[in-house]
Amino acid sequence: MSSRTNLREAIEEMIAIGAVAPGQHLDETELASRFGVSRTPIREALIQLASMGLVVIRPRRGAVVAELGPQQLVEMFEVMSELEATCGRLAARRMTKAEQTELLEAHAACEKARDSSDPDAYYYKNEAFHEAIYAGSHNQFLIEQTRSLYRRLRPYRRLQLRVRDRVSTSYSEHDSVVRAILSGDGELTAELTRNHVMIQGQRFADLMASLPRLSAST
Repeated sequence: MSSRTNLREAIEEMIAIGAVAPGQHLDETELASRFGVSRTPIREALIQLASMGLVVIRPRRGAVVAELGPQQLVEMFEVMSELEATCGRLAARRMTKAEQTELLEAHAACEKARDSSDPDAYYYKNEAFHEAIYAGSHNQFLIEQTRSLYRRLRPYRRLQLRVRDRVSTSYSEHDSVVRAILSGDGELTAELTRNHVMIQGQRFADLMASLPRLSAST
């Protein structure tokens, strides 16, 4: 992996964990100093992040972290839930025994993180769990599209896990998904995965109430 890729991923991670908040200006000089590089690779990384939708580059203002409004969030989570449902449906039909073992290991890691009462630890294990399902779909185009949207929503998916009882609920939902996949039931897997990812009702209200904390959630 190139140093430029590492730099882009490092800035992406800052956005994902809320170290820089939606709407916040990304100062090239400050970032160059932080990472010990010139402004040129920083500018290139920001252009890459803009192409991914995580950053917006504005005339005279430079790069800012992309902001998602309530309606846009609902729409994006709606699409996210359908993409992941499709991954789950295909994974239930196509996962190899080795991939099922990897899924179970990722699920066990989520359980350990849940028991540690650390939402951030669970967040990273949760990502690995979902990645195992994506891989099990054996559809590379679908995997790429799902990962792309997942990246756009990372700060908000992480924030959701800070809502009371969401980690334990998330794990319970994972457990049902795992059982459906191992039984080879694609339609049930799709339904469970869709409901797991979708935000509506109280979950949406909780997320909206948490947004002001996004920049302080590191």
